[in-house]
Amino acid sequence: MKKNNSRRTFLKATTVASAGYWVAGGIAPKESLAANEEIRFACIGVGGKGSSDSADAGKAGKVVAICDIDDERLNKAGERFTDASKYYDFRKMLDEKDKNIDAVTVSTPDHCHGVATAAALALGKHCYTQKPLTRTIWESRRLGELAAENKCQTQMGNQGTANSGVREAAAMIKAGAVGDVKEVHVWTNRPVWPQGIGQPAAEEVPSYIHWDEWIGPAEKRPYSSAYHPFKWRGFWDFGTGALGDMACHTLNMPYMGCDLQNPTSVQATTSGHNKITYPSWSQIVFEFPANDWRGATQLYWYDGGKLPAQSLFAGSESFAKKGLSSSGCLVVGSKGSLYSPNDYGATFEMLGGAETKEVDYDRSPGHFRELAMAIKTGKEAKSNFPNYAGPLTETILLGNLAVFAADENEKQGEKISWNAKEMKVLGTDKYDWMVKPDLKNGYTM
Repeated sequence: MKKNNSRRTFLKATTVASAGYWVAGGIAPKESLAANEEIRFACIGVGGKGSSDSADAGKAGKVVAICDIDDERLNKAGERFTDASKYYDFRKMLDEKDKNIDAVTVSTPDHCHGVATAAALALGKHCYTQKPLTRTIWESRRLGELAAENKCQTQMGNQGTANSGVREAAAMIKAGAVGDVKEVHVWTNRPVWPQGIGQPAAEEVPSYIHWDEWIGPAEKRPYSSAYHPFKWRGFWDFGTGALGDMACHTLNMPYMGCDLQNPTSVQATTSGHNKITYPSWSQIVFEFPANDWRGATQLYWYDGGKLPAQSLFAGSESFAKKGLSSSGCLVVGSKGSLYSPNDYGATFEMLGGAETKEVDYDRSPGHFRELAMAIKTGKEAKSNFPNYAGPLTETILLGNLAVFAADENEKQGEKISWNAKEMKVLGTDKYDWMVKPDLKNGYTM
């Protein structure tokens, strides 16, 4: 099917004047776009996070099609988007609405992110996909390639990327505020859904659920309310656990500030798991080689109630008043540390000899608006697939590979040596299926 390139060119050409806002970082001029110049969105997944994602799409343009495997959620969204066509299969929606769509939002369970986004990119549609970008490493790399090949503007749904505090903190780290970066600690209060449990019992499929479409590219199994609508996050086949759910937020600032791409090894200790669901807790150590501005660095991840040593936070006013935050990050350097007691890294304080620096950084017009401006001007959103969101997700998902290898209770798992360029675990092929999924039921990427 041909891409609708003429309309994409028209959208970009008719908004050159407004581009000055995002490029220069100033105040947006009043926009006056005619109705036929609106960005036309199709939304895949309109319940849960998809409710706010579709609402953002409606503010940035016009929602012309909506899709959800849950008829109750679909019909509720239809009350908000009265002119939108309704579907329960995104493949049919993309086929029938191709010429009427400029961009697509994807807010499904993690295991369907890759196939839904790839289908949209293949048609030349700009894409906003929820975090984590995909369930497996290969899928993340593939989406970046497809976005580049099809010249699509893209953005992952890690909204904190647009926050000025995150960008300022990252710029300070690169400017030497903590000295030479030595290690990074990131922790979360997740999971807040069941993990460490067995296979759920089969149940009758509710009349309003299209179960085959929910299963998508995964291996078929009976319906259970343990999966839909929210608790799928804890299952290996559908979700990405605590790490996948929150690291795209909580790791985001140190990832931006320390260039935490392409780790060479990763190793996990967990509560143990049955290979059906993720463990109730995990601790993971990533090793990153030196790059052209910092030395070798280690990243420590904690979830399920595990936390870094409190001695690391000596001198913190926030820690003294409130104790250690339930989620946050700490960047430790040769001069001192930068501590953010926040899921998104939006607020921070300097510890020890770390010093506040005057730094320059790009201001964002707002996360989803950043994508809309990218579609209209060609200036990429910060969290685009090829250069930012994809590599971030790859780093995160390598941690889950190490978690899978650590299946014995409170025992350190196998140390995974990683060749990022080749997407290959060194010395073994037994984890290849975790790197690149075996897509089922006719789905492809």
